[in-house]
Amino acid sequence: MRFTPNSILSITVVSVLPLCAIGAQGQVIMPQPADSAATEMLHEVTVTGSRHSGEVVRPQTLRDGYLATLNAHSVADAVRYFAGVQLKDYGGVGGIKTLDIRSMGTNHMGVFYDGLPVGNAQNGQVDLGRFSLDNIEEIALYNGQKSAIFQPARDFASSGSIYIRSRRPRFPSGRNTAGTVVFRTGSFGLLNPSLRIDRRISRQVSATFNVEYTYSTGRYRFRYSKYLPDGRIAWDTTAVRRNGDIRALRAEASVFGNVDKGSWMAKAYYYNSERGIPGAIVNNVWKNSQRQWDRNFFVQGRFRREYGGNVEIMVNGKYARDHMRYLNPDTTLMLIDNTFDQNELYLSATARYSPFRFWDIAVAADWQYNTLDSDMALFVFPSRHQLLGSVATALNFGGLRLRASLLANSIHDRTRPSSSAGSRRHFLKFTPAVFVTWIPQKSILPEVRCYWKKAFRMPTFNDLYYTDIGNASLDPETCTQFDIGATWRVENIATLLAMLEFSADAYYNHIVDKIIAVPKGNGQYRWMMMNLGLVKIRGVDLGITTMLNLPAEITGRMRLTYTWQSALDYSDPTDCRDDAGTYKGQIAYIPRHAAAVAAGLQWHGVDINYSWIYTGQRWDNSSNIPENHIQPWYTSDISAAYSFGLGNTMLRISLEINNLADQQYEVIRNYPMPGRNYKVIAQWNF
Repeated sequence: MRFTPNSILSITVVSVLPLCAIGAQGQVIMPQPADSAATEMLHEVTVTGSRHSGEVVRPQTLRDGYLATLNAHSVADAVRYFAGVQLKDYGGVGGIKTLDIRSMGTNHMGVFYDGLPVGNAQNGQVDLGRFSLDNIEEIALYNGQKSAIFQPARDFASSGSIYIRSRRPRFPSGRNTAGTVVFRTGSFGLLNPSLRIDRRISRQVSATFNVEYTYSTGRYRFRYSKYLPDGRIAWDTTAVRRNGDIRALRAEASVFGNVDKGSWMAKAYYYNSERGIPGAIVNNVWKNSQRQWDRNFFVQGRFRREYGGNVEIMVNGKYARDHMRYLNPDTTLMLIDNTFDQNELYLSATARYSPFRFWDIAVAADWQYNTLDSDMALFVFPSRHQLLGSVATALNFGGLRLRASLLANSIHDRTRPSSSAGSRRHFLKFTPAVFVTWIPQKSILPEVRCYWKKAFRMPTFNDLYYTDIGNASLDPETCTQFDIGATWRVENIATLLAMLEFSADAYYNHIVDKIIAVPKGNGQYRWMMMNLGLVKIRGVDLGITTMLNLPAEITGRMRLTYTWQSALDYSDPTDCRDDAGTYKGQIAYIPRHAAAVAAGLQWHGVDINYSWIYTGQRWDNSSNIPENHIQPWYTSDISAAYSFGLGNTMLRISLEINNLADQQYEVIRNYPMPGRNYKVIAQWNF
């Protein structure tokens, strides 16, 4: 059976509408759940403690107030401040931005928006640049997986996950409508207005709507140099980055509601962009003409409810459709003008049962269906059925917390080439995980944690079926993870020091059958995908967070993260030449040292912030020779903001200076990043 877009959309709408009906008729008799709509603006408080079946390994988080202090526009900009993360940025406002956690590769990273997965079956990479912070309340990064057991089976499947939570409606006391208008302008011809409206529909139901437009020419000056093997400069020039423009429109609408002992939500998301692809600067070519059009749409819903205090259920549903057109008009290379259309249908049901206060059991079943269509010649039109089933348990004995899970992942691929009956492939994998945490009774002692987890990443449609490149015989990558860490937190230990938190993790990741691209035949113009890789990754993540109460009613904060990683390629023991061997070489684009600092001061509406990001030396190939070496880089950003009242509203004016020292650097080889640039922001809350 093959679904059409219209039939899938109909099924999804039918699935989501009953959730709205349930919420409209329900009455609130329980306190508002954490993921439901806010109804009053309260003073901020900090609550410690958690439900006994909740998480036992804390994620790295950036929340609403802290996100506003960073010189960040999108989720991709913000996650740079997490430890153990490498952001692949192809430059400029419109450059594609993807995330790699602990050197396992972008495709091992799960991205979840409001609790449901954001997928890309075509290439496995989600562009985090299309999620604006204007509508984000919290970003959380989990290594391994969420240690909570009450979650869909899909949440157990990734080697690492980033959870993005959109803003919930907020209303000043006595009001049923609130909103925010933001306007940004600055370097590269940036124009970026956005509007958010929150509306209370009833005591149980509230809604929010957010729309944003982004325009940028993407033109910036950069300095580019070429060095000879002996270190002498072959040439050194200054040029302007071209064809990096972007026009993008994003719109979201969400409805949140409460029912008796539960909550529900429904969301619709739309993103439409056209961007230039500036390309790599090679062979003295300074301008490229490639273009890309993206149109992403999804609707999703969630319903959760407790029964009798010891049973809880959750149901999720989602339909997504993604359209992409890629154009390369340069006939000196190859004229390419292809479109790709993806459809995804996702359904999930989860149940939790608590036979005793110290013991919880959860089971979940998910079904996901993906299709990919294209106008490419000889395309095979792949489809994928994925069934995921999980069973998990949580045990609590005093300060000892144990979480264990087992995931069964069954994947069935089918292709439909026009000239034959097609082909089928089936994969079945079982991946366990165990998390153990000791939470001391005395707060002066550190919290200690460890986990072991197995995971795998399925080859993408491009890996398997892309015309003349894909390899339909690929096996999934298998990853085994080990982690041990501790967190020590104290509060009010001195007059000036309000809070100090220190965290440290040591980890080891073992990746087998890593999928890599290798040349096919003579020359470098034809490639194919193969299972050749074995990667062993050892690392340490460190983090320090402080909050200060300074004289004259000044408050301060600082967050510091540091990562050391040894990510070595063990794929080919015979390739161990001293001059250019890849065996035991640091894998591409992974620095051994990386660090980030974010600090700020606040005083009577004045907010001054400084951030610094450092990435050590890297190589663009596992052959760690001088020709493949990429220089280390760092950037410093500074911002100042002033907030003041206008009647019953609030106005905030901000000035940002990014890359203060005008560093010339590359995140990806031959993709120069912008130098010093500026941004002015006006935000009006009403």
